[in-house]
Amino acid sequence: MAPLVAGVDSSTQACKVVVRDAATGALVRFGRAPHPDGTEVDPAAWWEALQVAVAAAGGLDDVAALSVGGQQHGMVCLDGAGDVVRPALLWNDTRSAGAAHDLVAELGGGAPWADAVGVVPVASFTVSKLRWFAEHEPEQAARTEAVCLPHDWLTWRLLGDLGTPAGLDALRTDRSDASGTGYWSAVTEDYRPDLLERGFGRRIAVPLVLGPRDEAGRAGRLVLGPGAGDNAAAALGVGADEGDVVVSLGTSGVVSAVATVPARDPSGTVAGFADATGRYLPLVCTLNASRVLDVTALLLGTDHAGLSDLALGAPAGADGLVLVPYLEGERTPDRPDATGALHGLTLTSTTPGHLARAAVEGLLCGLADGLDALREHGADVRRVLLVGGGARSEAVRQIAPAVLGCPVVVPEPGEYVADGAARQAAWVLSGEDEPPRWDSARTQTFEADVVPAVRARYAEVRELTAVRRA
Repeated sequence: MAPLVAGVDSSTQACKVVVRDAATGALVRFGRAPHPDGTEVDPAAWWEALQVAVAAAGGLDDVAALSVGGQQHGMVCLDGAGDVVRPALLWNDTRSAGAAHDLVAELGGGAPWADAVGVVPVASFTVSKLRWFAEHEPEQAARTEAVCLPHDWLTWRLLGDLGTPAGLDALRTDRSDASGTGYWSAVTEDYRPDLLERGFGRRIAVPLVLGPRDEAGRAGRLVLGPGAGDNAAAALGVGADEGDVVVSLGTSGVVSAVATVPARDPSGTVAGFADATGRYLPLVCTLNASRVLDVTALLLGTDHAGLSDLALGAPAGADGLVLVPYLEGERTPDRPDATGALHGLTLTSTTPGHLARAAVEGLLCGLADGLDALREHGADVRRVLLVGGGARSEAVRQIAPAVLGCPVVVPEPGEYVADGAARQAAWVLSGEDEPPRWDSARTQTFEADVVPAVRARYAEVRELTAVRRA
């Protein structure tokens, strides 16, 4: 009998744990626990949620290996004793937007950053959050001896014998998550201590960066994998390969492509991340995704199924009604201070169905912009895989091909980040050169005629949301 492996998805909203057969990938057990709301969270809440999710998944007594996938970019600061200095700032906390702007200006624009580390600082990245922290909370910053990412911190806690914190020298990360910090280069596979110092004002300890199938250590008899950022783990979970573009609709909207060469975009639109297999994951991320559907359904007094029915009952283009869904500011384009815009209201378009359609189309138009950016930077787009909670919407599935401009493949719903982490755990356990070949999930393919007027109208209204920085 093949050993069992576990994969963890410590996301913005919840912790999910899957236990799978290491040889076949067959699901054996599953557990879930919620995370608190907010853009800053005490990491202890992640640890508590992990314990609840593990228990719900039947425990780890019979599990041979585990890896953690987690939300990217969050800033977890530790003092010399390993205690958390302040609540972690999450990727969607935009208070560091000004710090990001300053960092870019200090280095002479986006090109030097893109050349150095493959990304240009925005509010989401750890280097920007460190600058904000050093400037606004100097006393707490002075206590800080190390910085790590959410998945790093959870792996570290697990390494400490399932709960007793280990020393700072035991901090481990992987190349996919490190590539989103702003001070590690996917091109050179090295940290840039000068950029870390530019962000924080001094050099502090950072995790050791492991290879895709390196062992992070052991918690008792449990082998721990290096883990991964959530987008890289999801790509591994769906079995994405060269030519595949993964469009993920979760709390954030993500468009990413598996590539053999790193991306360097001086505009910062495309982030030059690494993936979880030793290749690269050029990526475009928006702040606003599935929550756009949540709040629109709430506004219309319906649920997701009702919202979908309303949207599909309205005409393509919603008779000119456009929703630009910058409800939490926006990361791509870099407009952290922007707000949403509803434009084109007429007697004809003032119906629940038109608003539902505009919400779905607006959400997808932002992702279509990301797909165009990946193409411009050399991505080979052979198929689009649509995943995430938002992909369960029938309206999103049916409208996506028209807006994205290509057929869309939708795997059956699953916990792809946790699945990718479990696949990585099986890879580490096997010691093989390649990750295990697990059976692919069943898929549906959706096709539609392209409706270019929808995107053109969206682009017009999108530009009305630009906010001049003071």
